[in-house]
Amino acid sequence: MKLLSWNIQWARGQDGRVDLARILGTIRCLGDFDVICLQEVAVNFSGLPGSRGENQMAELAAGLPGYTAIYGAAVDVPDGRGGRSQFGNALFSRLPVGQVWRHLLPWPAEPDTPSMQRVLVEAVVTADIGPLRVMTTHLEYYSQRQREAQINAIRRLHAEACAMSARPPLLEEEGGAFEVFPRPAQAILCGDLNFPASAPERAQILAPFNGGIPGFRDAWSVLHPEEKHAPTVGVHPVDFVSQPECFDFVFLTEGLAGRLKAHGIDAAIEASDHQPVWVEIA
Repeated sequence: MKLLSWNIQWARGQDGRVDLARILGTIRCLGDFDVICLQEVAVNFSGLPGSRGENQMAELAAGLPGYTAIYGAAVDVPDGRGGRSQFGNALFSRLPVGQVWRHLLPWPAEPDTPSMQRVLVEAVVTADIGPLRVMTTHLEYYSQRQREAQINAIRRLHAEACAMSARPPLLEEEGGAFEVFPRPAQAILCGDLNFPASAPERAQILAPFNGGIPGFRDAWSVLHPEEKHAPTVGVHPVDFVSQPECFDFVFLTEGLAGRLKAHGIDAAIEASDHQPVWVEIA
């Protein structure tokens, strides 16, 4: 199974142009992916620099035939013209997709700090190695307090999923709303987490769980235990970091970490303000 995670900055490249065709072409050049997780995907959001108000989800889905397209809007606001503007995360899978969840993450009030609503998109996919959950998110940039609250929520959701995976279904209702679908304990968490690898938030994600719940491992450190994380932002000039940093991570539960075969970051691409990250599990 190959998974790509990339903050596409609503398809706005280093040249300031919003170009969905360039994003799709870049994804095809990077490899043959089973699951593609994208952050900062906009729908009808003409207020974003360079945007014409495209339905980026529809354009991406049309350019990825054979993939199930899942969108989770974090921001959903009126566009001033009678419609809605949305901004969030997308997951595309050519593997069979089971149940899907769209979890709004905590947004503690901080009146003096810019922030926005954030979302975690979770989907069960069935790969050759078995069923697993893929989660993708984009944490708050400006507030460490909000990031920590969001990470705590993600950890609670993971513990909840593991508890559900361990219990037998109490009610079988084929085809009805109470039908029970698998929610496996093994999981991948990826996305733009908006903190450097040295930040305490990374240790917060990696902290062990109680009760036999499988914890998370950092894919980069699994394969490069003695190396500093390769940067994913600031490789090309940006205004939100003073030096190149790793903000984009892939975390895997312990049962998947032993199957990790490759981890890649493409530093040359200039189609966004972040570099794409991918992993291969076998």
